[in-house]
Amino acid sequence: MTPADKDFLFELLSTPSPTGFETPGQKVWADYVRGHADSVENDAYGTAWGVLKGAEKDAPTVMLEAHADEIGYIVKHVTKEGFLHIDRVGGSDAATGRGRRLQILGDKGPVKGIVGNTAIHLRKDVLAGEKAPKIHELYVDVGAADAEEVAGLGIRIGHPAVYADEPEEFAGGKIVSRALDNRVGGYIIARVMAELAGGEARPAASVQCVNAVQEEIGGHGASMVTRRLKPDVAVCLDVTHATDTPGIEHAIHGKVELGGGPSLTHGTCNHPNVVKRLMEVAAEAEIPIQHESSSRYSGTDTDNISYTGYGIPSALVSLPLRYMHSVVEVVNLEDVQKVIDLLTAFVRSLKAGDEFGIEL
Repeated sequence: MTPADKDFLFELLSTPSPTGFETPGQKVWADYVRGHADSVENDAYGTAWGVLKGAEKDAPTVMLEAHADEIGYIVKHVTKEGFLHIDRVGGSDAATGRGRRLQILGDKGPVKGIVGNTAIHLRKDVLAGEKAPKIHELYVDVGAADAEEVAGLGIRIGHPAVYADEPEEFAGGKIVSRALDNRVGGYIIARVMAELAGGEARPAASVQCVNAVQEEIGGHGASMVTRRLKPDVAVCLDVTHATDTPGIEHAIHGKVELGGGPSLTHGTCNHPNVVKRLMEVAAEAEIPIQHESSSRYSGTDTDNISYTGYGIPSALVSLPLRYMHSVVEVVNLEDVQKVIDLLTAFVRSLKAGDEFGIEL
């Protein structure tokens, strides 16, 4: 990773983009992609995509998709004493919320807040039976004396918030941050676009690199953009649980290791012919891969993409990640580069006449 690449990734990770409010991060992403794509566009809800036209007219069009949004919170109620009650945006974990710093994205700019945490001394009589707080039991202190002061800060019901944690380099070639799920995916597909545009020859296939909104609440951005772009084949990129930390049972959750390379998912929305091509490309390029199974649904935008229209042959490529939906998500930068290499090689493998449908 070059210093410029790292700056781009860290800017993406630092820019608050909770579900439904993704525009700031999308601007960062689109500005980078404009330097490599033939065109960059967006739809009404803010999903953005860059297009690189292929060299062969009859070659397929491939969509590489990641999601731009992160989990967060939204202001639900303001008390007369000036405290904020909040609700989840996406799958935020209330159990890890107390005592954390937030940014509330108000009308006058970001406002610092703290999720209140009653001191252990005052909770000692109930500690034995204490449970994780429910979301409505969390409250945010912004330093205001009353509701009028809250309004003066530019905060009202409906303003979103994210944790204030920033990305950091971590030992062993890793990084730790909030929102690696899945801002790192947006980084990866942007880097794939740059690799394809900067190569000696354009790929035969046309490429649509899509950074979609609203994955964390149901994949709505992916559904909208797939109906618009109608690719011939698609690869969705998201993170997956690295299950190599203590207390995770592999018989239940499978085994995926940080540093083990990209993970391919088999079953449900994952088209066997697309997965087969990815495996062949990985073998030829000597890229190590891991494997996961999907028994009912993938839980990613792949579900929405693959079932659009008459069906889009699709596959899910996943980046191993520890501690998902927390402020200490961890990825291995070697894995990141291997995913970039895999997706770049997959696109370059596509030629005129390639089809992925099932023959009976």
